[in-house]
Amino acid sequence: MFKGNGTNCARIIPNSAMKFFSYEEASKGILYLYRRQSGNEDAELTPLLRLGAGACAGIIAMSATYPMDMVRGRLTVQTEKSARQYRGIFHALSTVLREEGPRALYKGWLPSVIGVVPYVGLNFAVYESLKDWLIKSKPLGLVEDSELSVTTRLACGAAAGTVGQTVAYPLDVVRRRMQMVGWKDAASVVTGDGKSKASLEYTGMVDAFRKTVRYEGFGALYKGLVPNSVKVVPSIAIAFVTYELVKDVLGVELRISD
Repeated sequence: MFKGNGTNCARIIPNSAMKFFSYEEASKGILYLYRRQSGNEDAELTPLLRLGAGACAGIIAMSATYPMDMVRGRLTVQTEKSARQYRGIFHALSTVLREEGPRALYKGWLPSVIGVVPYVGLNFAVYESLKDWLIKSKPLGLVEDSELSVTTRLACGAAAGTVGQTVAYPLDVVRRRMQMVGWKDAASVVTGDGKSKASLEYTGMVDAFRKTVRYEGFGALYKGLVPNSVKVVPSIAIAFVTYELVKDVLGVELRISD
């Protein structure tokens, strides 16, 4: 149940740091250009601009830590019957480099880039826009003195995570499958009538989509959505709120996109 967890922990720390830092810097740059173009020095980021800033942040963070994500996938799916047994993060990295070459560490990168745009972009856009709406409209007494409670902010983060996860999940499924291509000990997938198994080779992202739908149906693109959401949605909510609380404790500006 904890296969690949060490790799995930080693990946998530720099990934989250780069993601939030990149979003802050991208937001400042986009807001500066937006104010110059509109001629309004008091203009604020729109949901679409926040989506763009979040997409930039997601692409940068994902690209920098992608090899660790690929190795995590390999460690997670290997079984006791696999001829090749990865003993850990560094053994897996060195083995992939030696047997498959440096490019193998970035297998599935393209669908990841495409998927991170709606995923991280929507996370930031929905979270920030929902907070803005609550502060301005003050429904159901959720806002006190222009501040949201921790519980309300957690709810905003959970909503953002749900939207981003649902929209981008098919691309995540394809990315995982492409990461297994070329690994001779990867688990085979059920094909055809379900009675035979065959290891599938994908020539690219579109081919992976096509074969997944052909052999397993459209629903295969959402396999594992519920258990993954149980993990991802609260983790995103906690990440947003923790980030803002830490900024508040350190005395830096509270709002992510200010």
